[in-house]
Amino acid sequence: MSRIDETKTFIPVRIAVLTVSDTRGLAEDRSGDALVARIAEAGHVLAARDIVRDERGDIAERLRGWCADPGVDVIISTGGTGLTGRDVTVEAHRDVYEKEIEAFATVFTIVSMQKIGTSAVQSRATGGVAMGTYLFALPGSPGACKDAWDEILKWQLDYRHRPCNFVEIMPRLDEHLRRK
Repeated sequence: MSRIDETKTFIPVRIAVLTVSDTRGLAEDRSGDALVARIAEAGHVLAARDIVRDERGDIAERLRGWCADPGVDVIISTGGTGLTGRDVTVEAHRDVYEKEIEAFATVFTIVSMQKIGTSAVQSRATGGVAMGTYLFALPGSPGACKDAWDEILKWQLDYRHRPCNFVEIMPRLDEHLRRK
């Protein structure tokens, strides 16, 4: 549900999109394309885009690199969140997280239930924070990426959204690392 306070000014955030796949390249990356289109449509900045194989260490390395980049505020990955042996994106994200946003998975499951029923139990979407950067792992289907963006991220990444949003607390995400 939209609760946009039109008296506030929109603040664009810099978002990196990571596709996790053993088989897709940029030309076949419909999920990444769906996210990139929505990021631009919302007025945010595409900070980076990449594809990595389903290798836990490679995924975590790319996430850490982008978390360390001051030009990236948010990372959204797509793919590798299922239950098969090669699906290691969630584990890679958790290797990087300082804090997990448990409710993101819960809300994503609620959204998914409305679209695909009990098949939603097969998704392991996750969200977290590391080095002052938000990270979200979404399933590899374009529909799941659209649902996550349209129903959750579009609103939480809009500074004008009320009663609260992720953008307004961005300056405080790494406050524990600052000297007092």
